[in-house]
Amino acid sequence: MIAIVDIGIGNLGSIVSMLEKCKVKALRTSSASDIERADKIILPGVGSFDNFMKKLDESRLIPILGKKALDEKIPIIGICLGMQILGKRSEEGMLSGLGWLDADTVKFKFKADDGLRIPHMGWNTVKIHGEPSIFKDMDEEPRFYFVHSYHLVCKDKKDVLATTHYGYDFASSVRKGNIYGTQFHPEKSHKFGMRLLKNFSEL
Repeated sequence: MIAIVDIGIGNLGSIVSMLEKCKVKALRTSSASDIERADKIILPGVGSFDNFMKKLDESRLIPILGKKALDEKIPIIGICLGMQILGKRSEEGMLSGLGWLDADTVKFKFKADDGLRIPHMGWNTVKIHGEPSIFKDMDEEPRFYFVHSYHLVCKDKKDVLATTHYGYDFASSVRKGNIYGTQFHPEKSHKFGMRLLKNFSEL
């Protein structure tokens, strides 16, 4: 069973719907006992870094998430802000992230004459590095939907699973062992998003 972590921020219905289309059993939950029983976990996130970490702390789910990810090493994927909190800290806030990746989150920095807007919003291609993993059985550079002003910077480049170009190349997907992240929204990315979530469910 896949547990979709729900701490009361954002509409997770599109993730549930996409998994249903993939015929994958998933449970939207804020219960530690449900997460304890899960064999895979999806950690979606929207809003600000500090507010999300505060809500996650208040939910008392951080210990069980750490146990499942770091001790039991089940597959876990963070989506959008859920990917950013896998790192240590963010320029957006003061609170610490989960620290599962040696990485920090930074804001896009462009010159005034670059003509690039923040947030980065809309469809963009993803360049996969190394083993396709959650990107298997896709085009060489699949397209996904993005909405974000910040992105993760990994200290260890081996943790970068895919990159996307917006002004410069940034990590649009990460992987460290059983821990995955996508800066884009697979649940809003039609066939490529469906394929990615299906691949994740089959890990």
